[in-house]
Amino acid sequence: MIRIRLRRTGKKGYPLYRVVVANQPDRRDGRFIEILGSYDPHQDPPKITLDAQRAREWLSKGAQPSEAAQKILVRAGVLEKTPATTAKAKPAQQPEPQAQTPANDQQ
Repeated sequence: MIRIRLRRTGKKGYPLYRVVVANQPDRRDGRFIEILGSYDPHQDPPKITLDAQRAREWLSKGAQPSEAAQKILVRAGVLEKTPATTAKAKPAQQPEPQAQTPANDQQ
């Protein structure tokens, strides 16, 4: 399976990332097919440099983005933001009203 994911570069304690297309079983910083861009999380706001046309082409070929890469692709405007799929909590069951018994009136 082909994935769009981040490849860590930079110095120790100061990571920079490259957005790459790679086979899923390959290591994080191992072999890759193509570099799509870069991501610098240290700038404010984080700097994203991306070849959007090539990213769309890989997505149309069936490449699946990792979670982190998907967030970057959404920020870059390549992907549409998908609503978070959260499990809807079932409403709490309210206790059934108990039949009220008339109080024993002692006269």
